[in-house]
Amino acid sequence: MEILFEDTHLVLAVKTPGIPSQSDPSGQANMVGLLSDTLSVPVHCVHRLDTAVGGVMVYAKTKKAAGALSDLFQNRHVVKQYCAIVHGAGKSGILEDMLYHDKKINKSFVVKTKRKGVKNAVLEYETVSIRKELSLVNIRLKTGRAHQIRVQFSTRGMPLLGDRKYGSPQRCPIALWCYHLSFIHPFTKEQISGRSMPPQAEPWLEFTDDFEKNALSAF
Repeated sequence: MEILFEDTHLVLAVKTPGIPSQSDPSGQANMVGLLSDTLSVPVHCVHRLDTAVGGVMVYAKTKKAAGALSDLFQNRHVVKQYCAIVHGAGKSGILEDMLYHDKKINKSFVVKTKRKGVKNAVLEYETVSIRKELSLVNIRLKTGRAHQIRVQFSTRGMPLLGDRKYGSPQRCPIALWCYHLSFIHPFTKEQISGRSMPPQAEPWLEFTDDFEKNALSAF
């Protein structure tokens, strides 16, 4: 368990792909349980990464901190930056959609009509490098919707590498990673940030140097 920051209120840690953010029907080991065991205190989940996705997450160590952190996420006071490898040669820009998440099949869809359960979704992205049929993109989330990055790129013909649910033909881990998280500490008012690069392994191997050199100064 890689811990990036910890105090009496909260902890920033790196989630490994394949580990759920919190307990789910699968019953497998999850971040809440693993962190609670590692720190010997109960922790509370205040945001999520898809099980297949890795990267930086923050967890609360008290109920008071959980409420404060949840407010920061709800009011968009947390900076969330991701990197992804997508099919196609994408241009930089801003993506805005209305999304509906079908919980029964755990899949999100871009829709045209506002109705119950539909939420606005916005992200900004920059193309860092292009290799053959793939592009490395740097993403800053403006909202945090279920499967937001995955469905917004897929709808535009650029599914994430390895994301077979949203159209990738490749059988490999999903190439999506939350590499940076920052916010003002709700109690100490200090700037808190955590950074973790994608693992130097497939599917990231060929793009690792490009991201280190070109993406960290974006946004």
